[in-house]
This record gives sequence, C-alpha cells and structure tokens, in this order.
Amino acid sequence: MSKIFVHDIRDRSRVESVFLVKEKIESLARNGKPYLTLHLMDKTGEIEGRVWENVETIGACFEKNDFVAIAAKATVYLGKMQLIVSGLSRVPDCEVHLADFLPAGERSSDEMLDELVSVVESCRDGNLRRLLEAFFTDADFLDLYCTAPAAKGMHHVYLGGLMEHSLAVARLVDLIMPVYPGLNRDLLVAGALLHDVGKVREMTYRRSFDYTDEGKLLGHISIGVEMVHEKISLLHDFPFELGMLFKHMILAHHGQYEYGSPKRPKTVEATVLNYLDDLDSKINGIRTHMRKETASQARWTAYHRLYDRYFFKDFGCGDAPSPPAKAGCGDQADTAGADVRSEPANKGFSNSPFENLKAKNPDPFSK
Repeated sequence: MSKIFVHDIRDRSRVESVFLVKEKIESLARNGKPYLTLHLMDKTGEIEGRVWENVETIGACFEKNDFVAIAAKATVYLGKMQLIVSGLSRVPDCEVHLADFLPAGERSSDEMLDELVSVVESCRDGNLRRLLEAFFTDADFLDLYCTAPAAKGMHHVYLGGLMEHSLAVARLVDLIMPVYPGLNRDLLVAGALLHDVGKVREMTYRRSFDYTDEGKLLGHISIGVEMVHEKISLLHDFPFELGMLFKHMILAHHGQYEYGSPKRPKTVEATVLNYLDDLDSKINGIRTHMRKETASQARWTAYHRLYDRYFFKDFGCGDAPSPPAKAGCGDQADTAGADVRSEPANKGFSNSPFENLKAKNPDPFSK
C-alpha cells in the first residue's frame, strides 16, 4: 500500500493508507449507536477519522498509538477535512518507517550533532566542559537528546526539536555577549544546552508525542536538576558553588512560578537564559503556526489558543535562513562574534572524546 500523506488528502477522494492513531475515542450517537472518533497522524499533520459501521469489530483490533491501514472516503465537514472510515486493520511496527509518521525539523541530525560538538569544545571552563562531556559522551543519552522533541504542543514539536532549540539558545548567547560584557559565557552556553535536559525522560516520542508517568509526576525541570546532580556527583572536585549556580539556572529557566518555575531567576545568567529560552520557543511556535496556513491567502492566521491571539502574516518577509552547521560560539573575552573554529581541523589526530560519537552518528530517523 503506497503512503498517502495527510496534506495530500483532498475532498471526496478515496484514501487507502497507513496512519498512526494519536487518539481513539468511543462515543454514542443521538440514536444510541456507538461510533469511533480517531485522530490520525503522519509527519505532515493530523486528520480526524470517524467509524460509523462495524464499530465493535473495528474497535477491537487496534488501540491508541497503533499503526493502522485504513480505507476511507474524505469529506469536508464544518470546514475541516474528515475521513469516513469503512475498513481498518492494525499494521505491525516492523512494516512501517517511523519517519513517515512523526514530524521532524528541517535541520539534519548530522548537522546539529556537528554543531553540538563544536559548542562543547568551545567551552574554556574546564569544569563546565567536563559536565557537558559527561552527558554527551554517554551514547544512550545522546541518542535520546538527538531524538526528543522540545515540547508536546508549544514549540519545536518534532523529532530533534530539543537539540535544535538548545543549540539555538546557545547561539543567542554568543550573539548577546558583545552587548552585555561580563556575562559568564560558558555558564550560559552550558545552561542553554542542558536547561531542558529533563525532557529526554519527561516525554515519550517513539510513537505520538506524550508525557511519561515520570514527566507527569515530576516535570522536566525537577528531572533535569536530578540528572545534573547525578552527573556532578561523579565528577571529582567539581566546585560546589558552580554546581549550585548551574542548577539554579535550570530551576529558574521558566522565569515565573505561574509558568512552572520552582525558582525565579536570581542571577544575571539565569535571567538571560530565561529570556533567550522564551524568545526562541515563542518565535518557533509562531512560525510553526503560520506554516500550517501556507495555503490560505488570509492576512491573519487562525486563533492560536496557547498564545491567545491571532498573528498578522507579513508576506514580504520569509523565514530566516538556516544556521550554518557550525554556528559561532566564540570566546567572550576577545573573539565576540568571531568563529573560533575557523582553522581547519587536524584530521590525522584528535583527543576529543566526541570523535567516536560523531562516527556513531545517532539518527532519530533510523529507529
């Protein structure tokens, strides 16, 4: 069966394709007959499906987060595309390619991994670099970090979103260093890379994006501080005060109590991280919302529930170009804005602990 993607479905067309079941809801119609409402998805979007006939038989053969092959008729109802499902069967996991069903960012994992290595290697503070290496030389952790989304619904909601967001915040750190001299650049960069580290355990992303039991009970901030504490405890003579300042940045990066922040920022670096994190997440969220309506010629987007507003579409401005594979993370003292990695690397020898991981090349799309 050839794959038909959600964004290619047209009104009154016959659809025979495989989708991931994001939601499965059993209900009763006004006449007392049962029916199913399905939220079906692939990497291009979501579409609602309805099962009106043979509900008990069809409903018994699959569950939420299963892959299903459907036969359906597409129709527009109340302005939204909908599938009226006449046949459905569960598809074994081994017969599907996960990358067809979960959204992914535009940047490749190889490109972002190269940038991650460069950012870590740019840290001059030996203790912070040891902390970063303790995380990123752990192949199992790195695989999760390269794969995880940054959120379920607000921003960077796609495979690789966590790493893309973290790297973007790290680049913003270097951009503001010339404007605010005296900031601890390495503390900020390390905070940028690890402020959301708890999301590798807060969320599930091998199927549809959702929260784990640990994520629902503890949240990524508490999980992240715990993970950092565990790594620091394994590092000989890691300065207590530096660890305290770093953990404070994680605890405070949401800024306010009402946004789920256990602490409000009480250092300049924690304050900067809070604002840069918020800036990148909001811009990504707004742009993602706008991209969903590229076919519409309306001058305003649809209402965005989470941001509680409409957004004006500026047709004269496209998206910013993608960052280079090795974005600048220069030394704050004398190379603000410069690329400290401009010299060609010595290919014959390297003592970098990341070389073996770069060769390993974790790829979320191969799972």
